[in-house]
Amino acid sequence: MQHQIIILIGPPGSGKGTQANLLADDFGFYHFEFSKVIEDKFASADPSDAVISREKLNFKEGRLVSPTLVEEWSLEKLKDFGNRGQSIVFSSSFRTPQETEYLIPIAEQFYGKDNIHVVHIKVGEQESVYRNVNRRICKANRHPIPNFPEFKEITACPKDGSELVKRILDSEETMKVRYATFLKETEPVFDYFQKRGYNILEVNGEQTIRNVHNDIMTGIHKTAHPDLEAKLQDSA
Repeated sequence: MQHQIIILIGPPGSGKGTQANLLADDFGFYHFEFSKVIEDKFASADPSDAVISREKLNFKEGRLVSPTLVEEWSLEKLKDFGNRGQSIVFSSSFRTPQETEYLIPIAEQFYGKDNIHVVHIKVGEQESVYRNVNRRICKANRHPIPNFPEFKEITACPKDGSELVKRILDSEETMKVRYATFLKETEPVFDYFQKRGYNILEVNGEQTIRNVHNDIMTGIHKTAHPDLEAKLQDSA
């Protein structure tokens, strides 16, 4: 099987991280999070760095970190995975046309355009804000724990057993800013993909986790994974 890239794009709370983890678990994809790249850089940076301090403030208030910095931080990792032939699922990523125009041609060089799949997970503002204000993540590895009934009684991460915490960033005010930022700065990336000849798979994100997962699998299995249909039938 050829190595693949699946790009999950959607507003905050659309379940990109949860769906990326499922794809990573099922098919061995590496879950590539721009937000994780950003937070790692923030954690390792010199506290006196004026640029990092400014970008931290943007991040905290729900605005986007400089695309130029994110491009620089992400490019090295993308090339490394491309050279090793590691399939990737992106979440919280390709946030602006600038980042997309910079990174997609490089991704195409390593993976081939036909092996890159774009998924738009659609969620309205009210649902987005509600999910983010009420969600938790695990302290050790940032696994997202949605505010769904099946997770209500969970007190530790089912993957690694670590403590579940709420992020300070997930306030109602910040999430409204982030949703508006998505509409203004991220949604235009779909125009870029369409002009470049990509078919964008649109998925209703206001379903159960399993139904969203199945819709994604159904939409891309013919080109991304010949064995997805069998897996889908097994899980039905």
